[in-house]
Amino acid sequence: MTNLPGRSRTALLVIDVQRGVVPDAYNREGVIANIRALVDRARAENVPVVWVQHSDEGLPEGSPEWEYVPELRRRDDEPLVRKHYGDSFDDTDLESILADGEVGRLVVTGAQTDACIRATLHSALVRGYDTTLVEDAHTTEDLRKWGAPIGPEEAIAYTNLYWQHSAAAGRTGGTSPTSRVDFAPTSLVSPARPTGGA
Repeated sequence: MTNLPGRSRTALLVIDVQRGVVPDAYNREGVIANIRALVDRARAENVPVVWVQHSDEGLPEGSPEWEYVPELRRRDDEPLVRKHYGDSFDDTDLESILADGEVGRLVVTGAQTDACIRATLHSALVRGYDTTLVEDAHTTEDLRKWGAPIGPEEAIAYTNLYWQHSAAAGRTGGTSPTSRVDFAPTSLVSPARPTGGA
């Protein structure tokens, strides 16, 4: 249960599923289909959908590569968070958007697993949010040519494994497959899997 007073709502966070981020992503089509299904469900259940869009020197804002993939369409009334660092909270308005929406729990999807997803997961938990990672709705590319010790499938599996057991005082991590994601208010949500110290 979140330790953010008065913030019982859940939000779906869609991170960096941009043309220049996911062209070579592992299981790209499957992950995007799962995210699209979650976006549709969230909208049907009146759950906030918050979109995060990265830009930097190699991914300039306004470029074709900076745009979200065509399979995912943000509605005009859904918040867009522009970021320049891995952590979606760092130097952005994400925290104020979530506070205004009385959100205390995040359901996290997107890219890349071993960069912006991990940074945002840890930052959210530290800031007091319950944080569920959708285990089949995040992805990364093969970074072994840049020195990564494992491939994308293993990076995704490892992140799912350790986030299942992540927790902090008064709040929980945890994972869920797309088919079992629960958007219920935080006071009604039980962790999908047992949590322990991590």
